[in-house]
Amino acid sequence: MLETFKSKATLLEEGLQVETSARNFKIMFDEPEELGGTNAAMNPVEGVLCALGACQSIVARAFAEAHDVTFEEFSIELEGDLDLDGFMGVSDVRPGFQEIRFVMHFKSDEPQEKLEEFAKFIEATCPVGDSLMNGVKLVCSAVKKD
Repeated sequence: MLETFKSKATLLEEGLQVETSARNFKIMFDEPEELGGTNAAMNPVEGVLCALGACQSIVARAFAEAHDVTFEEFSIELEGDLDLDGFMGVSDVRPGFQEIRFVMHFKSDEPQEKLEEFAKFIEATCPVGDSLMNGVKLVCSAVKKD
């Protein structure tokens, strides 16, 4: 069953601030001052890291019972390397993340091996992780003058 999700991004008047929305929810983005922003919010690549961590966390909670895994707490630390020369157009290096690393933290009485197997399942099931690992076709279907 294919489900279509929608969002909108609107560049605001101040600096590089962007208001994004999906359904009835909003998230602000900006850039740090050293990249031309006002540092009013996280930047989009930080948002990608947050989205990946959130998705993996949701998968952990949604499927823990089915995998007979219990935990008191779950968190993920994420970091990614981005070569700013690509973003700034001063070299031909790709502008996206070169690598994203993460550590899953379980507060649990489960054996280490069981948590490691569950972590593999989380990685294989997370839609955001799958999109990052396997790429996704980006299609600009129109450019409209309002």
